[in-house]
Amino acid sequence: MTSNLDPAIAARLKRSPDGLVPAIAQQYDTGEVLMLGWMDDEALHRTLTTGRCTYWSRSRREYWVKGDTSGHVQHVKSVALDCDADTVLVKVDQVGAACHTGARTCFDDDVLPLGK
Repeated sequence: MTSNLDPAIAARLKRSPDGLVPAIAQQYDTGEVLMLGWMDDEALHRTLTTGRCTYWSRSRREYWVKGDTSGHVQHVKSVALDCDADTVLVKVDQVGAACHTGARTCFDDDVLPLGK
């Protein structure tokens, strides 16, 4: 697929074999980790240029903009690559639930016990 992502950014990305990078959404003001989605070059381009998080659905094989169906929008505040350029951190202002289950985050309901 052709993408409009800035070639300088595209050249830096280290993608999985299927052309994706994990994208972590984090609440910009509290640091709360909200969810993990997947982006290809075009999803990252759309995220950077529209101010709304766009992800690639691996199961449906299509783009989706967070909140278009649910109303639980992610307004992008900043986007950063990690030190290896293989993960994207998107700081957002989350409106409503981030998780498809209706929970605020995807990481609230299944905390694993730590062994000593």
